[in-house]
Amino acid sequence: MAGLVPAIHAFHNYRMTNGGYVYILTNQPNGVLYVGVTNDLVRRVFEHRSGFIDGFTKRHRLKRLVYFEQFDDIQTAIQREHNIKHWPRAWKIRKIMVHNPEWHDLYETLI
Repeated sequence: MAGLVPAIHAFHNYRMTNGGYVYILTNQPNGVLYVGVTNDLVRRVFEHRSGFIDGFTKRHRLKRLVYFEQFDDIQTAIQREHNIKHWPRAWKIRKIMVHNPEWHDLYETLI
């Protein structure tokens, strides 16, 4: 995959060596929500947006990054993802609305 998108290597300074991110993707405001975890947010959202990986996000066309949290270590991020995935939908929407009430695509702020 490295040969497919050479420009993505410019984002290495945004990557955390041992850290992690929890993120929420959607297809539209108040649409389908997906909660994920990664150690490289720019790469992972790029993969979702490009449709490289078959699955839930590709099937539902979830390409809009509407929320993310950054953590110092990946284990904390994994635990947070697990917790958020078990929240009621209303709690997830409220979290997005507090930090991103217009449901803007935050991916553009990362690159």
